[in-house]
Amino acid sequence: MTDDLPWRVRGLRGATTVDRNTPDAIIEATRELLDAMVRRNGVRAEDVASAWFTTTRDLDAEFPAAAARRWLGWEHVALLCGHEMDVPGALPYCLRILLHVNTTRRQDEIQHVYLHGATVLRPDVAGAETDA
Repeated sequence: MTDDLPWRVRGLRGATTVDRNTPDAIIEATRELLDAMVRRNGVRAEDVASAWFTTTRDLDAEFPAAAARRWLGWEHVALLCGHEMDVPGALPYCLRILLHVNTTRRQDEIQHVYLHGATVLRPDVAGAETDA
């Protein structure tokens, strides 16, 4: 990122699957996904405007936002959790995150992150991420 480019709010997507419906499994999957999203996109805590976490209805043992507060220290970031639509045939045990970040990156420079079983959701970008 360079300082001469204009700052914009960009959406940064990520998804992963969780092994089981337990608080520890949900926190660990969220932590892993957030870490990859933040690292690959050079996101600093002060650049995050808000985050929206969703899970499929089979994941209800813990709020994913708890991982952002606990592991990243996002006490002052607006965080929201909810459930995805219950569409027949949808990927089970799926956790999704939408970050709204202030950045100078262009949209085509944003690296969306899809891990584990969630790579089937966006195979066009799942294998394209590199560590930045």
